[in-house]
Amino acid sequence: MKQLLILLLGLLLLSGGASAHGGEDHGAPKASTPAGATSFSVAALSEQFEVLLRYEPLEGGKPADLRLFLSDYATNAPIKGAKLTFTNPEDANLKWAVTEKGPGEYLVEGQFPANKAYSFAANIVAGDKADLMLLEGIKVGEKLPVAATAPTAATSLFSSWKTILALVGAFVLGIVLTALLMRRRRPEPVLQTSEQALTASRRTPIA
Repeated sequence: MKQLLILLLGLLLLSGGASAHGGEDHGAPKASTPAGATSFSVAALSEQFEVLLRYEPLEGGKPADLRLFLSDYATNAPIKGAKLTFTNPEDANLKWAVTEKGPGEYLVEGQFPANKAYSFAANIVAGDKADLMLLEGIKVGEKLPVAATAPTAATSLFSSWKTILALVGAFVLGIVLTALLMRRRRPEPVLQTSEQALTASRRTPIA
């Protein structure tokens, strides 16, 4: 019985330790763009405007489509009908066409010649406001980070198996301990001596 109890306790400790270790985070490096994102983004602020540039992965030598969102710095309201002109400090010969698609949303179309980092110098004129803003860090040729779903699923399955083992072990251990306690509490049968039996027979009336 004692050996069985020791074995069950060992299984519980082993499964519990493995489950706790499996959930540790050893500080894996994190990408600047969150895993699973569908686009890159670059932002800039000035005393007049807020600019957010979003784009899907770009390839050098291929057509590039970027979305620019323009809003007022003070009110955060989208700015309609702005006149936007884009140039690139890295290559002054690049040309870009701008089309307004909605309130504060503009489509920027052109082409980057190579896979490297570029910048946009955006000249913005909206009503009586005007500003020149620099959008840096447009990384042509960079791929979006992919979320590692398969290893996460495998780890979850392994942790679930360990949890089930721990619950089964605890259930079996409870049954064994209950049986052991009941066995100890059970009264032992009283054995009568020959003298007690003879005294009892004398006291019994004969029919």
